[in-house]
Amino acid sequence: MTTAFLVVLEFTARRYGLPGPLTHQAREVICAPKSGGLLYASMALTMVVLTRRQRLIALGAALSIDAALFLLRWATGTLPTDGHPFGNGALWVVLGCAVIAVTRRTGRERILLLKGVGLGLLLVAGRKTGDTWLLITSKTRPTVLDQYVATADHALGDPSWWVGRLVTATGPVGFNALEFVYGNLAVAAVVFALYQLRHVAAERRFPRHHLVRTFLVIGLIGPAIYMIFPVVGPLYAYGTGTEHWSAVSLWAPEMPPTKPWALADLWPHTLPPVTTPYPMTFDGVTPRNCMPSLHTAWATAIFLHSRKGPRLLRHAGTVWLVATLCATLGFGYHYGADLLAGVVFTLTIEAALRSYDRGWDRSGTRLVVHGTAVFAALLLAYRWLPLEMARHPGVAGPLLLLATASVIHGYLRTTARWSHPVTSAQRTESHPSVPEPRSPLPPAGHDAESAGDAREAGDTGERGAPRPLAG
Repeated sequence: MTTAFLVVLEFTARRYGLPGPLTHQAREVICAPKSGGLLYASMALTMVVLTRRQRLIALGAALSIDAALFLLRWATGTLPTDGHPFGNGALWVVLGCAVIAVTRRTGRERILLLKGVGLGLLLVAGRKTGDTWLLITSKTRPTVLDQYVATADHALGDPSWWVGRLVTATGPVGFNALEFVYGNLAVAAVVFALYQLRHVAAERRFPRHHLVRTFLVIGLIGPAIYMIFPVVGPLYAYGTGTEHWSAVSLWAPEMPPTKPWALADLWPHTLPPVTTPYPMTFDGVTPRNCMPSLHTAWATAIFLHSRKGPRLLRHAGTVWLVATLCATLGFGYHYGADLLAGVVFTLTIEAALRSYDRGWDRSGTRLVVHGTAVFAALLLAYRWLPLEMARHPGVAGPLLLLATASVIHGYLRTTARWSHPVTSAQRTESHPSVPEPRSPLPPAGHDAESAGDAREAGDTGERGAPRPLAG
């Protein structure tokens, strides 16, 4: 199914004159990769199935290949100007593991090694798929709905404008610190996933549910919502685009100027006025990747999966979530409404995956249906009721927060029941059964000894014998 999806996306990208995810991934076998760190992260995921000695050999092979390719490019004057000069070695090692699994392994060992290879390649494919999706949104959605979301965001107090002012006031230090967190979200996810998968090599099996699955599903489904609700963000629709941060950013992306397409130069110093919103035309380059905020969704997934880790990971998950929320708002990449949708989106997907793993029941189905309904209601409200929400912020704002809180509360309550199921013994203690009445006295004619034996047997059988505990 994943292969079919990638093939369809490849053909779709080709239709618009763009290279697809398969083309991008194939090029990085030889050409300089866009992100060498991502390729080494994918190799780290693959290595969870290897022994310690095999990991050292794999890492040494990857570094040696990268060193050889670097010297070759340096000698021929072909050092990359775009991308990273390392990472090919990691991809070669992952592909080499696939070859070894097919030619040198059998049975369960072959399946386990192929799962490790698939996990590593899926991480890279997920990144390439996301990049292709973003290009497709910019080519196929000439108009954006930023005015609708910005108007609805008045109900939440226009948080992007206020946080944007704070980040601007912090200067290069604050911006680049948040940019580091924002740009390395995938690397952080791999670190948390490696902790979850640390016992795979010893147990020779993967856990039933882990962070990488949630991460990939979010990246698979999220861009489809971009096609339904295209939004570019306040930095572009109401500001000067990446030019706003060019003076302080150490890693400013090279993008064409978007100021000519902006509605006005308002972000972050002037709040937008409350007027009737309309779809607005935007350039064919800027991705329509705001609704929902997938960075918020991924950071929420990291936070959820870090709750069962050690204290250091729990604190790191919390810090990463808070910093990501500040970055998404403070950089002008998202509206506050996007973040609420991102949280609901993640909780619904996480609930669906966990329900699938443990078997669907009433509680799991109810939670997924509730999350889906709230997510759909948020999108419908942003699209069709933004003016009413802006005119009545005292009502609309709390309703938005309560709707989101209802999904959070439902998720916490349901997953707590899944983690600590009520056993039959606990049900017996909380609802003890009423003892049956004692056997009646024997009719006249029986001797006293027989009657006493009957009463003693009745007491022992009904009251005296200890009731065995279930489970």
